[in-house]
Amino acid sequence: MPRPFHFEIPADQPERAIRFYQSVFDWKIRKWDGPADYWTIETGPASEPGIDGGILQKRDPAQPCVNTIAIADLDAAVRAVEAAGGKSVLPKMPVQGIGWLAYCKDTEGNMFGLMQMDASAK
Repeated sequence: MPRPFHFEIPADQPERAIRFYQSVFDWKIRKWDGPADYWTIETGPASEPGIDGGILQKRDPAQPCVNTIAIADLDAAVRAVEAAGGKSVLPKMPVQGIGWLAYCKDTEGNMFGLMQMDASAK
């Protein structure tokens, strides 16, 4: 069964958001060693329930926080979203060294991500 495994927090000022979440929750936040400005968030030990996330520069004033769901077949999952009345809003794209990502909206207009893990994605 696919489960949420990652969340993203868009920020006008990522450094300010980093200070906030480190101060309030003591989350461990590090700059991602990838091609984009992105900071990974470790919310706690892997042995405890919960998910980790990231902070990114906000691209739009209405950009929401997004939960991403791990799936085995991205293309099939996007087709299932559309068949159930949802929409694909950002097509399949590689996340270097991580996998393939797409963003969709459900029937209520909530955005979510779908990630097919694939370390060879470029």
